[in-house]
Amino acid sequence: MRSEALAWPPVSAQAASLLEEAADLLVLHRDFAAAVERCEAGCDSLGPGSGPGPERCLFITSSAEVKCSLCVVGIQALAEMNRWREVLSWVLQYYHVPEHLPPKVLELCILLYSKVREPQVMLEVGSSWLRDQTNKSLPEYGSLLELYLLHVLLPLGRFEGAEELVRGCDVFDSEQQLAFLGTICESRCQWTQREEMHLAAEEQQDAATESVLGALSQKLLTMLTLLRRALRSMSSHFYLLPYKKMLLATFLLYLVVVRLDPASPTSLPFIYKLVQLFRQAWAAVFSPIHRRPIQD
Repeated sequence: MRSEALAWPPVSAQAASLLEEAADLLVLHRDFAAAVERCEAGCDSLGPGSGPGPERCLFITSSAEVKCSLCVVGIQALAEMNRWREVLSWVLQYYHVPEHLPPKVLELCILLYSKVREPQVMLEVGSSWLRDQTNKSLPEYGSLLELYLLHVLLPLGRFEGAEELVRGCDVFDSEQQLAFLGTICESRCQWTQREEMHLAAEEQQDAATESVLGALSQKLLTMLTLLRRALRSMSSHFYLLPYKKMLLATFLLYLVVVRLDPASPTSLPFIYKLVQLFRQAWAAVFSPIHRRPIQD
């Protein structure tokens, strides 16, 4: 590659040298960030390019090839760093519009976003590229249309758009069109079956959820019933308590704790009286008279 770079114009030779460095960093040193930096420097050195004059055809061709190769290496380096979300915007900053993407770059982008299960990213980009009249004359057009069909349209369920694209394509003969239409029909059937299975699974999950909620609500209702019975029993039980004796005991307890010194001999009769009152209250509360009768 270095001998070829020496035969190119200075700008293209500089980009080719940066391409060689980027490839070494990607493959040999596994320094992906540095590889992306070399690719960006190489693409920036090439610039937007001039018009396709006859005297510059060779230079433009070589520059386009180097630029495409730099983007290919950059895409691979970004993917290795798990920065695949940046790939499309990173590429478009050098090609500006999807229609100008080289076939190899578009192919890598489609495969990359299909692998990470984000084919919708390439939906409009691929459609714009395939509608461009200049791109239809490229030898890679048929393979890219097939790639776009299998990895973007069908996974997204765009079956009508896929059929229109195949029927309107002049690259495919009638036999190829029939084969692709059969693939689209088969994919549509599989999509419908998955939708039906997903709907049935959701219905089963909803039924199971309702069953669990029904069981929980029944348990909650039972607990509330038992709580109501317990509160009713406690209210009737406290209704039979001797309130006067309980108030007197509370008042004496206040006198003993707050106003009396337990170490003083004068407080002993009050403490003794308090103990007696508590015993009487205990006997009154738990005596057979105040117990609720047991019903059969």
